[in-house]
Amino acid sequence: MPRSVNHVASRTRRKKAMKQAKGYFGRRKNVWTVAKNAIEKGMQYAYRDRKAKKREFRALWIQRINAGVREYDMSYSVFMGKLKAANIDINRKVLADLAMNNPEAFKAIVEKVK
Repeated sequence: MPRSVNHVASRTRRKKAMKQAKGYFGRRKNVWTVAKNAIEKGMQYAYRDRKAKKREFRALWIQRINAGVREYDMSYSVFMGKLKAANIDINRKVLADLAMNNPEAFKAIVEKVK
């Protein structure tokens, strides 16, 4: 009996991967073995950087809050400590947004904490 190979599934699998490699430079976009490796590596980077993105944004929010409270002669750590002591429960994302886009509201929070 001849060997049976499911070419339909194999081709579909390759086409799906080659579609993911669209836009890559050089042989990475059209040579199967090179494209497969490039896609795998790209997926690893994507997985890793979805986690790193959260850390980067938190660091950005902290910098923005720190810059905002420095105007009122306070450091970030002191501000956050007093915020917790005053039982004001606002996350860093919202605080950073207020510091940048709504200075009046941010000033009111700082004054309440002082």
